[in-house]
Amino acid sequence: MNSSLGSTGAAGSGDDDIDNLQSDRRASYKRLTATQSTILENFMKECHHPDDAQRRQLAEEVGLEPKQIKFWFQNKRTLIKNQHERENNTTLRLENERIHNENLLIKEALKATICSTCGGPPFPQEEHEHFMHSMERENAQLKQERDKVSNLIANYMEKKISLPEFEQALATVKSFSRDRDIDFSQTKPVYETLRHAHLHVHGNLTMREAMLMNISEQNPDEQKRMMSRIATIAMEELARLLRVNEPFWVNTRDGKFTLDRESYEQVFPKDNHFQGANVCEESSKFSGVVKLSALQLVDMFLDPLKWKNLFPTIVTKAETVKVFETGSTENRDGALLLMHEQLHILSPLVRPREFSIIRYCKQVDAGVWMVTDVSIDASRPNTTPLCQSWKFPSGCIIRELPHDACLVTWVEHVEVEDKIHTHPVYRNLISNFNLYGAESWIKELQRMCERSFSFFVETIADQETSGVITSTDGRKSVMKLAHRMVKMFCESLTMSGQLEFQHVTLDSIGGVRVSIRKNNNFGQPKGTVAVAATTLWLPLPAKRIFEFLRDPTKRSKWDVLSSGKPMTEIAHISNGLYPGNSISIIQPSVFREDQPVIIQESFTSCVGSYIIFAPTDKSSMNIAIRGDESKGLEILPTGFVVCSKAKPNAAFDTFGNTGSGAGAGAGAGSLLTVAYQILISTSTGIGTQQHMESMASVNTLLSGTIRKMKDALM
Repeated sequence: MNSSLGSTGAAGSGDDDIDNLQSDRRASYKRLTATQSTILENFMKECHHPDDAQRRQLAEEVGLEPKQIKFWFQNKRTLIKNQHERENNTTLRLENERIHNENLLIKEALKATICSTCGGPPFPQEEHEHFMHSMERENAQLKQERDKVSNLIANYMEKKISLPEFEQALATVKSFSRDRDIDFSQTKPVYETLRHAHLHVHGNLTMREAMLMNISEQNPDEQKRMMSRIATIAMEELARLLRVNEPFWVNTRDGKFTLDRESYEQVFPKDNHFQGANVCEESSKFSGVVKLSALQLVDMFLDPLKWKNLFPTIVTKAETVKVFETGSTENRDGALLLMHEQLHILSPLVRPREFSIIRYCKQVDAGVWMVTDVSIDASRPNTTPLCQSWKFPSGCIIRELPHDACLVTWVEHVEVEDKIHTHPVYRNLISNFNLYGAESWIKELQRMCERSFSFFVETIADQETSGVITSTDGRKSVMKLAHRMVKMFCESLTMSGQLEFQHVTLDSIGGVRVSIRKNNNFGQPKGTVAVAATTLWLPLPAKRIFEFLRDPTKRSKWDVLSSGKPMTEIAHISNGLYPGNSISIIQPSVFREDQPVIIQESFTSCVGSYIIFAPTDKSSMNIAIRGDESKGLEILPTGFVVCSKAKPNAAFDTFGNTGSGAGAGAGAGSLLTVAYQILISTSTGIGTQQHMESMASVNTLLSGTIRKMKDALM
């Protein structure tokens, strides 16, 4: 027996050893006698895992080797385990079949007690049909009541019936309603809210004059209550528009959202404010992460100066007409303001938009604010009819995020009548790409937050400022000066009281626009200032034009200030992710003390790219470089606005305007606006002769710049 079992000697390989051991185990198990098996099984009842001493004792007792005893116990344990597993599997299979049968029985029982469609008790077919007919009749009756109420409201608003007649008729309609427990004493407050909502939010032109008279006669408390009601109704509408996509919003092919008119008007019926073929309605929704804390952003929205600074390329004027509520000092919850703002973009060929709005701020949840804007007529009774703009409930919801950031979802919904005042080229551009829409607001906000981050950088890179700006205070002072310059330039593009000179031919669109104003503003030269601007189309990609105009080494090719001599950049401040977003200080390569120094800011926004600059003397620039206050430095900015005609918002998304790649072939082109400001007289008045000479000087400067620039580019 021993020789048949063998040994696992060192001469064999590992695999041979394993095979020999397995063979030994099988052989030892089969060759046992009945007596040996009985002895081993009796011992196993007491101990399943014998130790070495027990195995040696058993080996002597049954006449086997300890190794054989070990293999026998291993095999026996495996057999017992397999047997138990088979028994358990059989038991579980039987239990599973029993539960399955019970489920089938329960489902059959439920079919007789619950309707599979609605989850309620089953209806017999006849009762179900009777119920459906009853609901249809009741639905038709409710529609009739709704139509009657709508007609009554329309008749009252058109002064066809008096207030007592309206209330009496409304009570009659209510008496047929399903809800017979309505107390008519509650009807008048509801009616008052409805009346104010229609007059202020859904009103028409014929009711505005009456409202102006009524508001002017009200005491402050009544005005506040009325404004609060209007703001609350507007915020309720805005909340639904912000939180619900379908059925209100339609996702257009380019991934943007616009309102579905039919679905929107079913829930929020409104009358048009303006009539005629020149009226257009714009709506949009967009979201983005902004690197500012939510409370900081709310505070900026409620301060007209900060609001204007936050959107320098969109908001040209902003003021608070009246403060009804300042809101909580901790979170500005409940703030209610009456504001006036003027919006303008891109070119004098675009008509400015003016809004008188109620701005209402509400903290709706922990770390969540809503800011609502809605138009009101009471603040500006003498608004010019040439620019009629009306803002339906618009605004944003601001959700606080970690690390001093927030998610802003913006809704912009306006009705404007300015098609006859805006040039068709820009009219199509603005309407097709909704350049006043939510995306423009969000992306300009993001750009300014990036600029603000650069403003507070605590270190100065030598390669950035070339050793000219040596302190963080100097860096901040230069950036403040550049920001003031950008605001002044964008304000000048509105060109109030502009004159149009069609006879000036520069292949421009809409001729040359000239505006003359008497300037007494702090931080600008005092006297009479002429602003001349024109827009032209160039068959070049916007990125190429932008890079050419911002490059100081190519400035001598078009800038009269260079006198045709090379210019060099002596300081450079980056203020955004896009490489072209920067502030530069430029001077002639061979500098003389009597020559001007130029401060320039260039950046790409959602609607276009801007290159804005202003000459100043060396001593004034040194004031800013040292870090001293630069508010009093007198500058008069000039600049360019480049807008891609193909896709004006591509530059911001991809850090390169459309046309720089595949679009640079046939059909690619850009709109370029050139605007110059010149001090034509330091006196407050100007004669006719001076007026004509100034026109000629501005025209010569503008024409010369454009010709040189086109020659260099083309």
